[in-house]
Amino acid sequence: MIKAEWFYWLVGLSFLVMAGQMVTDRGNPKRFGTGAFWGLVGAGFIYSSWVVTKRAPAEPLGVAVLVMAALAGFGCTGRGTPRTTTPKERAASAARLGNKLFLPALTIPAVAMACAIGVKHLSFGGQPVLQEGSETILGLGIGAVVALVVGMVLLREKRLSVPVESGRTMLEAMGWAMLLPQMLATLGTIFQVSGVGGQVGKLATALLPKDSLYVAVVVYCVGMFAFTLIMGNAFAAFPVMTAAVGWPVLIGYFHGNPAAVLALGMLCGFCGTLVTPMAANFNIVPAALLELKDQYGPIKAQLPTAGVLLGCNIVIMALFAF
Repeated sequence: MIKAEWFYWLVGLSFLVMAGQMVTDRGNPKRFGTGAFWGLVGAGFIYSSWVVTKRAPAEPLGVAVLVMAALAGFGCTGRGTPRTTTPKERAASAARLGNKLFLPALTIPAVAMACAIGVKHLSFGGQPVLQEGSETILGLGIGAVVALVVGMVLLREKRLSVPVESGRTMLEAMGWAMLLPQMLATLGTIFQVSGVGGQVGKLATALLPKDSLYVAVVVYCVGMFAFTLIMGNAFAAFPVMTAAVGWPVLIGYFHGNPAAVLALGMLCGFCGTLVTPMAANFNIVPAALLELKDQYGPIKAQLPTAGVLLGCNIVIMALFAF
């Protein structure tokens, strides 16, 4: 049986290898801080699997997070010397391959779907091939490995060190911001445990006009948008606003369809993701990778779409979720 922790170990090992490359890169004046930061990330992926199974204490992970925050906050990380092809070489390769360049990227969702739908039902020796409950994450991991092979075959690359080096260059280009989605998603859980959602719920209940469904819909949807804008991640905003308004008011009081209300609420949060400077995957990373002169360029381009989609989600929820 293929276990989910094997995938996390592979991710951690990848980070550790790239951290080793960073430390040996004398072109990076902050090579030791950069290597330590990403090395702790890799070690965390491996060590955390034992924490989940109660075979190791969680305190070292907390210390590692604090050290990582210090390394990033005090500017101890930096970029090394990128070892990549020239713009002319990349243009020639793109012209030669054309749309085939999309094959590795399309391989990942295709394999992930195949694992989640088909492979999950297969068994060997009386045990499922994939660990039960982890078929999707394992499909993502297997898809990434298959995509790596497809990419190397497509580009006729025989050295595994080349894609690893490219990954290291991308890590350094994105920096600590790459971890923002993971950190902010955790923040939502912390807020929920600390009772922030309950307090927001009391405030919203006190201010909402009684029996005003449409006002409640607007408050929930705009609240998801605003909290995502502040917290940088819809997954962080979701437990707060759902505990405050979504579940007790829209579902409990107005008897809304749970699936429709919560799905549309998340979509409203995703609208906030498009316009928050804290959303690494949508806003910070594109600006860094494309070396845009305006770091807020993606936000400015996505703002009109976010506004229109937020309005559409509000209307759809009000008309069809109750």
